[in-house]
Amino acid sequence: MGKGRKTRRALERGGTGPAQRLNETLARWPRVRITPMFGRWGYFVGERLFACFPVREKERDLWIRLAHDDQRRALADSRVRPHRRFSRKGWIELDVEGIEDMGRAVRWLRRGYTAAAHGVPDEAEADS
Repeated sequence: MGKGRKTRRALERGGTGPAQRLNETLARWPRVRITPMFGRWGYFVGERLFACFPVREKERDLWIRLAHDDQRRALADSRVRPHRRFSRKGWIELDVEGIEDMGRAVRWLRRGYTAAAHGVPDEAEADS
C-alpha cells in the first residue's frame, strides 16, 4: 500500500483565520470537542453537534443549531439567515468574515452550546 494522504497544514494548526479564532475560543469551553468532518470543523458537546465552520479559509459560513425560540430571535437579525437545508431543525447560518463578526458569532454559539448541553431533542426525536 502507498502512504496515506498528508494532513493539511490548516488541520495541524487547528485552522487559519476566523476558524482558528473560533477553535481557540470554543476549545476553552467545558466538554467541547472539535473535530474536522466533511470539510468543516464540527463542534460537539458530548455526542451532540451544535455548530460547524468551514476548514477552508475562503468559506466563512458558520452553522449553528439553536433551540427554536433562539432561532427565531437570531433570524430577526438581517445578518443571520435560516440554514439552506436544516432550518426546520433549528439551524441558522451567519458569515464570519473577520474579528468584527466574532462577538455576534460567539453569542449565538454560546446559546447553541447551552441548548446542546441541556439536551435539545435530536433530529430523530424531533421528527417523531
